[in-house]
Amino acid sequence: MNFAHLFEASMLVCFGFSWPLNVMKAYKARTAKGTSLPFIILIITGYIAGITAKIINGQFNYVLAVYFLNLAIVMTNVFVYIRNKALDKKAENANALKIKASDINKAVEKEENMTNYTNSLDNLINRPAKAVEKKNAVILMGGNLDKEIPVNELAKEFSFNFDIYNKSADSLTAASASALFQNSIAHLAPEGILLHIGENDLASFAKDATTFDSDYLNLIENIKNCNANCRIALVALENPTNDKNIKLMNAHIKAIADAEKAVFVSLDNVKNWNPQSNIQSSEFAYDMGLKIRKPLRDVAEILYSYAYHNIESKNVVTLVG
Repeated sequence: MNFAHLFEASMLVCFGFSWPLNVMKAYKARTAKGTSLPFIILIITGYIAGITAKIINGQFNYVLAVYFLNLAIVMTNVFVYIRNKALDKKAENANALKIKASDINKAVEKEENMTNYTNSLDNLINRPAKAVEKKNAVILMGGNLDKEIPVNELAKEFSFNFDIYNKSADSLTAASASALFQNSIAHLAPEGILLHIGENDLASFAKDATTFDSDYLNLIENIKNCNANCRIALVALENPTNDKNIKLMNAHIKAIADAEKAVFVSLDNVKNWNPQSNIQSSEFAYDMGLKIRKPLRDVAEILYSYAYHNIESKNVVTLVG
């Protein structure tokens, strides 16, 4: 027995024993972070050099087989690294919008609310109602038009089995929405929220869509921090004239909804909605003993169909937040 070959083979086994464990660990980790491809290639180069030396010297024995075995195991690490790198890239693409939201430093616009006597008086009148507002309600959060939607009356007419509050504000923008949520809504820990935002962002969106996306995502993050299980619906802007800027904004809103697993509600068919069908479906559900909360899409259908037929037609404005 050639002890020199035996000891050399033992050395190779000791060096190579850790590589199968490294392969399994890297495969389960599903990420290339912490793995050095140049280091792996350096090891492979070393093994190839050793194999070449053996072949040149004509040493075709079991030691050469161990070299090849180690080389194959190390090569497996390369394939796992390539696979994990692809998974990392896929994860980065899926979270691109969230990354923007966390990396961009945003200056939140400070809205001047209640600047006249009428608004101040309204605030005083509504203050007692705020004291009795309940948690776990559904919130409507939009702009000028949304403020006029009588959510309480509609909730009674359409048998909502939950409380709903209208927290819309004049001149609401994506940037100011987070402050409104923190100041007026967060303490209610809503279980559902309808967001109708965008009308007052159209000019700035045309110049910088990224900031709009970031502000919108920041709002959604604040909502989820308040209640991780909150149902969220993003209501698009109505676009009866097929305006390109509104169309692009709606595409961004839908992309945000998809990324955040929220409901996206289009207003394209608002004229054709039939809220009365919701009354019948609600009555049927209650008769069957079903006490599930009405889907936010149905709530939006009721609220914005009312807005189109009873508010927009009087004000002659576009049905947007």
